[in-house]
Amino acid sequence: MERLRRGWVTGGPPVWIASAALVISVVALIVAGVSAGDGRPVVYGAGPTAGPTIPVAEPTDDTDGTNGTDGADGADGTGDPGATASGDPASPTATATATGSAAVVASGPVKCPAATVTVGDAKSLKTALDQARPGDVIQMRDGVYADRFTAATPGTAARPIFLCGGPGAVIDAGDVDGGYAFHLDGASHWRLIGFTVRNGQKGVMADAVQGTVIQGLTVENIGDEGIHLRDFSSGNVVQDNTVRATGKRKETFGEGIYVGSAESNWCTVTDCKPDKSDDNVIRGNHVSDTTAESVDVKEGTTGGSLLGNTFDGAALSGGHNDSWVDIKGNDWLIKGNVGRHSREDGFQTHQILDGWGTGNVFQGNTAQVDGPGYGFHFAPAENNKVTCDNKATDAAKGLANVACSS
Repeated sequence: MERLRRGWVTGGPPVWIASAALVISVVALIVAGVSAGDGRPVVYGAGPTAGPTIPVAEPTDDTDGTNGTDGADGADGTGDPGATASGDPASPTATATATGSAAVVASGPVKCPAATVTVGDAKSLKTALDQARPGDVIQMRDGVYADRFTAATPGTAARPIFLCGGPGAVIDAGDVDGGYAFHLDGASHWRLIGFTVRNGQKGVMADAVQGTVIQGLTVENIGDEGIHLRDFSSGNVVQDNTVRATGKRKETFGEGIYVGSAESNWCTVTDCKPDKSDDNVIRGNHVSDTTAESVDVKEGTTGGSLLGNTFDGAALSGGHNDSWVDIKGNDWLIKGNVGRHSREDGFQTHQILDGWGTGNVFQGNTAQVDGPGYGFHFAPAENNKVTCDNKATDAAKGLANVACSS
C-alpha cells in the first residue's frame, strides 16, 4: 500500500489523470453489471408488457427442512410448540426501547420502498427469495403464488430485505395438512408487508429471527396456527395483520399468533434450552375464527407487548382453548386489547414451570366475555397485575379472580 501511495505522489499529474480514468471505467462496468441495461429495476416473471425480464436459473425445490417434522410440532397438550420473534424491533419509522419489563415500539406503519425486483409467479418468487441480499425490495404482483416459500438470507438493521404485495398477491400452499406457507428460516431483518397467505398447515413461521416486521398480511384458512415466532426469535414486530380461520387441520393447534415453544418441545426446537423469544411486539392485529387462542405466549419468553389487538373467540374449541389470550411467559404488557365471545375467560395466565407465568401487567383492556368465567383469570396469581381500568362485561364470575390495582 505504501509503494502504491508513493507512486501516486511521485508520478505527477499525468499518472493521476490516467489512474482516475481507470477507476471511473471500473465503476461504470460494475454499475452496468447490476442494472437491467436501461436503468430500470430488474423484473422477474412479470410478463411481456411489464418491462425488462431478466432470465433466471431454474429454482431448486422448496428446501424447508422442518416440513418433514411438522407432525411433531404441537405435540404438547396445549397446542403447537410456539413461535417467537427476535432482534431489531422494526423499521426506520419504528424503534423499540425497554420500559420496565416490556418492549414498547413507537407508532407508525412500515412503508415499502421502490421495488428493486418485481415478481409475478411462484418460480420467480422462489428465485428472488433465494437471491435476496440486504437492501433488496421484492414486489409481488397480484396473482396466486401456488407453492410453499422459504427466506433464509438475513438482511441487516441498516438494510432490511422487503417482500411486499397487496392483498391480491396470494401465497397459496395448497394443503392444510403439511408444510409452512411462508418460512423465515434465520432470516432476520425482513419486512413482510401486505400480501395474503393461505392454505398451509402453518401460515407464517419465523425461526431464529431478529428485527423483523410482519405487517398487514391476511393469513387465513390454515391447518394449525396462523403466525408463529419461535427458536430465540426476539425483538420482532407483528402488527396490523388479519388472522382468521385457523385450526382447519386440528382444532387443538389453531392459535392465531403464537410466541415461543412449549417446554415439552424445547429439546426439539431449542436444544433443550428455554425458548427465549423475548421482547416481541404484537400490535393492532385482528384475530378471529380461531379454534385455539387468538394469542398464545409460551413459558420461556420474557418482556413482550400485546397492544391494541382485537379478538373474537366465537370459534374456540373448548378444553384448554377457552380464552383469547394465554400468557405463560414473564413480564409481558397486555394493554388496550378488545375481545369478545369466549368459551370461558377473556385473558388468562398459567404457570407451566416454576418461575414462569409471572410479572405480567394487564392494563386498559376490554373483555366482552359472553361466557361463564372471568374477564381476567390468573392460575395462580403469581405477581400478575390487573389494573382497575380494565373492563369486563357478560363475564359470569366478574372482572378477575384477583383484586384490581391502580
